[in-house]
Amino acid sequence: MKTDVIIIGSGAAGLMCAIQAGLRGRSVVLLDHAKKLAEKIRISGGGRCNFTNLNTKPENFISSNPDFCRSALARYTPRDFIALLQKHGIGYHEKTLGQLFCDDDSDAVITMLREECEAAGVKRFMSCEVGEITYSPPPQAGEGLGERAKFHVSTSREDFNAASLVIATGGLSIPRTGATPFGYHVAEKFGIPITKLKPGLVPLTFAPDDWKPYAGLTGVSLDVTVSFGKQSFRGNLLVTHRGLSGPAILQISSYWQHGQPLHINLLPALDMAALLNEQKAGKKLLSNFLIQWFPRSFSEVWCAELAGHRKIENKPLNQYNDKERKQIAAQLHDWQITPSGTAGYTKAEVTCGGIDTRALSSKTMECIEVPGLYFIGEVVDVTGQLGGYNFQWAWASGYAAGQAV
Repeated sequence: MKTDVIIIGSGAAGLMCAIQAGLRGRSVVLLDHAKKLAEKIRISGGGRCNFTNLNTKPENFISSNPDFCRSALARYTPRDFIALLQKHGIGYHEKTLGQLFCDDDSDAVITMLREECEAAGVKRFMSCEVGEITYSPPPQAGEGLGERAKFHVSTSREDFNAASLVIATGGLSIPRTGATPFGYHVAEKFGIPITKLKPGLVPLTFAPDDWKPYAGLTGVSLDVTVSFGKQSFRGNLLVTHRGLSGPAILQISSYWQHGQPLHINLLPALDMAALLNEQKAGKKLLSNFLIQWFPRSFSEVWCAELAGHRKIENKPLNQYNDKERKQIAAQLHDWQITPSGTAGYTKAEVTCGGIDTRALSSKTMECIEVPGLYFIGEVVDVTGQLGGYNFQWAWASGYAAGQAV
């Protein structure tokens, strides 16, 4: 089959690209090895699809080339996607910090994108295994003027030829949704560099012996500020049997570097040095004093670990000297712990790293050295923070490529 555009990957970015290209009158073929359309959209936001964030700005994204995302994000904004939802009568609401969710379930967004594809004349081939991809570069200047590159894609359904090939196959996160390294293999085939890959927005784990004192606290949740380097996030921390999770931990995980400690302010709204000084005559045990902010179980374990590592016993408040009070306050505001790793791609919401953006046009997502080849969405080295930013990058990068293919 001859077509103008072949898009491999029918997730958020691939669908948006297909819609935009189709609306421009391009003939589009959308291929995916999965049986179901857009599984990551389906499971996102607890089934409600956190489809964007009103506060989207370039600073919400991680990349080895931080300015790359600016062009695409400026040309397709959260308001543009909201307008599409309104066109289809899909209700939505804001939860916190600009995060937008569907009033109903995620299927409403999937149905909308499928209907838009159909209206734009996009041909979808699902449960379609992609085999070999071959490439005929465009002729040199003066040789067949006006001819474009040609891609030949063999699949389990039939073979396809097109002048534009878009890779929208996502990253390695959540393998049960069909995630594979396909996009990175295509990049390697064409000599496109790939930055270091790692799980992002993922729970952090600790060595079993190190975590043993806290493993029994599974389910404890605290409002904290977690920091690594220049990045800091305020939110819930959740203790698990293997380590730490919760929004604040997921956020910092994308920035955390292996072997380095996290800095956790357990009481970010308080001045514990001042509060402890006010308790110089107090007779409560430190652990009992802290239960006004922590669950008793956490307070007792934390104080026991303080005694073990810092030699500061859990005793009545009136028995601490000034130096000890300062040390206790410092530990509460800067609890330093070093994870041993992450929960891996099975629990990660995104993949950090990907196709090196220096090899792509920021305006069109086209490969500079391989005319006609485009990469969009999660497969690219642009990773959003938690809260709808990764979907906005999918819509924006898909739109950018869809305007160019």
